[in-house]
Amino acid sequence: MTEDTTGRWRGWRTAAEEALYGPEGFYRRPEGPAGHFRTSVHASALFAGAVARLLCRVDEALDKPAALDFVDLAAGRGELVTGVLAALPAEVAARVRAYAVEIIDHPEGLDPRVEWLTEPPKGINGLLFANEWLDNVPVEVAEVDPVGVPRLVLVREDGTERLGEPLSGAEAEWLARWWPQAPEEGLRAEIGLPRDTAWASAVATVDRGLAIAVDYAHTRDTRPPFGTLTGFREGRETAPVPDGSCDITAHVALDACATAAASTGALPGARLLTQRAALHALGVTGARPPLTLASTDPTAYVRALASAGEAAELTAPCGLGDFGWLVQSVGIPDPLPN
Repeated sequence: MTEDTTGRWRGWRTAAEEALYGPEGFYRRPEGPAGHFRTSVHASALFAGAVARLLCRVDEALDKPAALDFVDLAAGRGELVTGVLAALPAEVAARVRAYAVEIIDHPEGLDPRVEWLTEPPKGINGLLFANEWLDNVPVEVAEVDPVGVPRLVLVREDGTERLGEPLSGAEAEWLARWWPQAPEEGLRAEIGLPRDTAWASAVATVDRGLAIAVDYAHTRDTRPPFGTLTGFREGRETAPVPDGSCDITAHVALDACATAAASTGALPGARLLTQRAALHALGVTGARPPLTLASTDPTAYVRALASAGEAAELTAPCGLGDFGWLVQSVGIPDPLPN
């Protein structure tokens, strides 16, 4: 007889870890993330093209090494790394060592140039790119109780919640520094410590080059008062239920991650910018083609108009364009202009 675990009370970090990455977890399902939500990678090939141009800039900053690394962290089914390889100039692609990092088994049909790993390689000389990874690094949730004390939120497999012990130690310190709360009952926060640690570890794998995290984000001045924990299933937002049936995600305190990666003093400060600003700097603008093209080359006009629509989606305010880009240079000048 198997043990009934549905009634166990656990912190959200443990519950989400099992629900997302356990043996029957959401991210091990055959349809993959693209079956449930749309990322920039899935929205348009323009995104992979922009990342390819960024990799070329890193290549130039590294003086065109014999081996140029590209690491797709949280690779899904390898969509981004495949698109980047296809978009690179042949001379650069011939020198690229491509890696996809994901917990699932190697998907069928993946480009044979891509090495499939469960963790980033060491000694990266190139670009590490983590698209919508940190928002799926599980975290604890805190809620202010009736007397103004932040407490750990406990959850059962069916999503039912109750309050646990008061926060203490490093978690309490993180909350006070990065997400200070008024003593008002019901205010919530996600404790980003595991994400800080995960990002610092990822950056540490880069010997020379660039590390970038792209995600739903907020900063200390814009923290949402009731947190952002939510779920996604089959393209729709839903209640976050840690039973493996849905994605469980929360926006990322990218400013805290940036500080964690640079805390040793060995790296310069990281930079935060919006996806809209980053993609504009990489040539994705969403500008409509001139109407004169419609009469001189209707086919080209239709293609250009479709491309402009995709670019507009990637850079849209209140949409994908508001994603945060955390940019950390390691031993090279920042190749993204201000």
